[in-house]
Amino acid sequence: MAGNDLRLLHAISARRYIERMAAQTRIGPEIVEVSPRDGLQNEAAILSTETKLQLISALIGAGARRIEATSFVHPRLVPQMADAEQVAAGLPRADGVTFSALALNDRGLDRALAAGMDEINVVVVCSETFGRRNQNAGIDEMIATAQRVADRAHSNGARITVTLAAAFGCPFEGEVPAERVLAIAERVADIQPDELAIADTIGVGVPAQVRTLADVATAACPGVPLRWHFHNTRNTGYANVQAAVDAGPTAIDASVGGIGGCPFAPAATGNVATEDVGYLLHRQGFDSGLDLAALTDISRWVGEQLGAPTPALLGRAGLFPPPTE
Repeated sequence: MAGNDLRLLHAISARRYIERMAAQTRIGPEIVEVSPRDGLQNEAAILSTETKLQLISALIGAGARRIEATSFVHPRLVPQMADAEQVAAGLPRADGVTFSALALNDRGLDRALAAGMDEINVVVVCSETFGRRNQNAGIDEMIATAQRVADRAHSNGARITVTLAAAFGCPFEGEVPAERVLAIAERVADIQPDELAIADTIGVGVPAQVRTLADVATAACPGVPLRWHFHNTRNTGYANVQAAVDAGPTAIDASVGGIGGCPFAPAATGNVATEDVGYLLHRQGFDSGLDLAALTDISRWVGEQLGAPTPALLGRAGLFPPPTE
């Protein structure tokens, strides 16, 4: 086949693919909005309870249905979350909307259950050093805590997510072998979580690791829904989102504006931005249920509250194709 004919065939195939994607809507990954917790916890500005609740209400209006609202941690360690009970009390309850909270220990769980949270997120760090700096506990202790938290959460009717933090790399120990993540995940399987989250806490991961860890998680916890948490620290976060979507049905954490990070991880910058992830999915024919234009407005508003523009890019470049009047 001549070169011109081959190029024409490729062009026709590409056009048919685009037309086919445009003609059908696919159910996309579930987006878990984490800006009220993981987004705000690493920002210098501490927002008022009223402002946090305004953010959550706006996110619901933009289509968010799973929202990580706060964390029940010691206010001395994370002062941005000192008003957890007040935020929980003011949550705008709505049909189809669930609220989760981070609880790192029994005391945090007590507070979260008393506040009526729907879901509890408990963390097991895949690094002894980071675990002791982040939670003052080693891996064995964190798994034991996760077991107690899961048992009590389930007995109180709350769903439980176990997050394997620093699964892609540790700021203190360096590379985290996939074999270690597998060994930890196999132990976590005994906890019977409702969901297993794999977190690139410091933003070092690449798509090849996502594919490997997807296989690891499936092997260790068969049948347990998978969730991913990516930071865009080294500009690989969105490539990792795509790799996670390609690996199969999943949930993706995202933070409006791309704000956030981990207070205990050096140089861990913001999460992947909800509006940018939404655009990535939308252009491939996935229905995220999100209003991207509304999210860009929220992102600008969040930047005003924090005193600096957010890192997200969709609001700067604009939607494509541009919306028609």
